[in-house]
Amino acid sequence: MKIALAQISTVLGNTEKNLEKHLKLVKKATAAGADLLVFPELSLTGYNLKDLTTEVALSPASSPMFRKLLEASRRIDLVVGFAEESEHQTGLVYNSAAYLSRGNLVHIHRKVYLPTSGMFEEGRFFARGGEFRTFSTRFARTGLLICRDFLHYGSSYCLMAGGAGLFIIISAAPGRGASETSGQGFETSRMWELMGETISFFSSAVVVYCNRAGYEDGMVFAGGSFVYSPFGKMIARLPYLEESFKILEVDLSEIKKARRSWPFQRDERPELVWRSLERIVRGNHED
Repeated sequence: MKIALAQISTVLGNTEKNLEKHLKLVKKATAAGADLLVFPELSLTGYNLKDLTTEVALSPASSPMFRKLLEASRRIDLVVGFAEESEHQTGLVYNSAAYLSRGNLVHIHRKVYLPTSGMFEEGRFFARGGEFRTFSTRFARTGLLICRDFLHYGSSYCLMAGGAGLFIIISAAPGRGASETSGQGFETSRMWELMGETISFFSSAVVVYCNRAGYEDGMVFAGGSFVYSPFGKMIARLPYLEESFKILEVDLSEIKKARRSWPFQRDERPELVWRSLERIVRGNHED
């Protein structure tokens, strides 16, 4: 399987210009024989939307912009980030990721963990998603996460318990703190890579992380997108900071090999976790 990572910088609030960049990269990825093209979080809108959030929000069911992306997905599977207008509650907007394939909207994930402290204000402008679900693609059982979702390891556990062999994380993570170990990149970049290594190994899954690059409203985005194999080995990492486009060859047969070597998936007991969490949430867990 060939996966293309589009580590792009977006234009804040300019959906038409961002869509144009998406479609250009679709042509580039298709010409190179890629099977799947992944864009970062809020790739169609930019990240620091604030009061622009409701203005740029779109409904996949009726948006002309989405129809163009669906048409493009007839040639290559796509993962895009966007501000999703709720079909049921006027004015409610989600930070969402969509998986498109063969002209169809296969799955939407709505970001659950919205950072709202320090430089982050997502909880002021977005509604929270409410679930983690896996879905079928022509490559593998798949799960989507958005940025901070990935740092809560319960999210990935849900995807593993749901049988996912392919985890796709889209992100708009800024770079903070100079790296003391590698001499390049950021301290926070190592945090994402460590999570990628851990989750890929213990879930026996391919982990694809696509982060954005560039500058926006005083924020610098770290880039450093990566892919890990089901054995916890980094297949490739894109440059920090700068825009980059790369196509990676991923051997999906390694998912089966990893699960035979390390039977974490086979021996997992999600029903026990469920019962334990139920007791904890209800406040009836034993001392």
